[in-house]
Amino acid sequence: MEKKDLDWGNLSFAYMHTDYSYVCNYKDGAWEEGGLTSDHTVTLSECAGLLHYCQEVFEGLKAYTTENGDIVCFRPDMNAQRMYDSAARLEMPSFPKDKFVEAVEMVVRANAAWVPPFGSGATLYIRPFMFATGDVIGVKPATEYQFRILVTPVGPYYKGGVKPVKLQVPEFDRAAPHGTGNIKAGLNYAMSLHPSVIAHSKGYADNLFLDPQTRTYVEETGGANVLFVKKDGTLVVPQSFTDSILPSITRRSLVDVAEKMLGMTVEQRPVRFDEIDQFVECGMCGTAAVISPVGQIDNGDQSVVYGMEHVGPVMKKLRETLTGIQSGAIEDQFGWVHKIDVE
Repeated sequence: MEKKDLDWGNLSFAYMHTDYSYVCNYKDGAWEEGGLTSDHTVTLSECAGLLHYCQEVFEGLKAYTTENGDIVCFRPDMNAQRMYDSAARLEMPSFPKDKFVEAVEMVVRANAAWVPPFGSGATLYIRPFMFATGDVIGVKPATEYQFRILVTPVGPYYKGGVKPVKLQVPEFDRAAPHGTGNIKAGLNYAMSLHPSVIAHSKGYADNLFLDPQTRTYVEETGGANVLFVKKDGTLVVPQSFTDSILPSITRRSLVDVAEKMLGMTVEQRPVRFDEIDQFVECGMCGTAAVISPVGQIDNGDQSVVYGMEHVGPVMKKLRETLTGIQSGAIEDQFGWVHKIDVE
């Protein structure tokens, strides 16, 4: 299989049309067979439920080439489960989990020429998403839906290497208590756009949102979970009293790496904002960058500084270990790396 003629080492983190997407429709109470399409457009009724009542969920994962030349993706079964749960929360018909993984395999296999070569720093980003297509004018769930997967080659999230960034605590909340903060739906990200634009205009990489009920506890940023490290090397993972933190697959994987591979102590608990100055490292974790080190957090006139010069040793080790598993450089003792057979 011949790769596309692209400057793999200089790709941006942006959308590019590939050969195929995957599409499957839900109608009359059942999902159709589904399959590949070369049409990357969507046509909707002006009365589609997506447009009026925001019935939409999505996922994000990557396919990449390992050192031995295999094309793999990371824990697609977990993305399938999270999307299944997200859809149920919005009264959408959950896409079958085994069919989700098969669809990921199908679309990656069909676009194998777009999977960047090993060592390029680039990956094939996979975006499964589902939305209401059926007409609905009253406030109720639609009866028809479409599930799609687009793929696009992207460069590394950090072009100049992994460097610490600054966060601010905004005046806004990301999600409501006992709302939809724990599912991956577009409506949650829409909530974060205005605060994000404000943060970027001030030179911050993102916002650190506090719990929406008391604004006392750390929750997550606009697009990633947060991790802290204590002076004794303990990894501290914030939890929510009100289910308003997204269950990040990267975060859960890092917890397993820390406990089962690196022998670290891990605390998963609510974290008060007034205790974050007691930690020595901070990072954001997610699919795009795995770990983004945080060097400073500002809350009005108050600043907590972890260091803007270099990545902390614990975050560095965690990131290197997980990316090593993903690339094949470190043995996958968990069975997380999912090989995609390409003819």
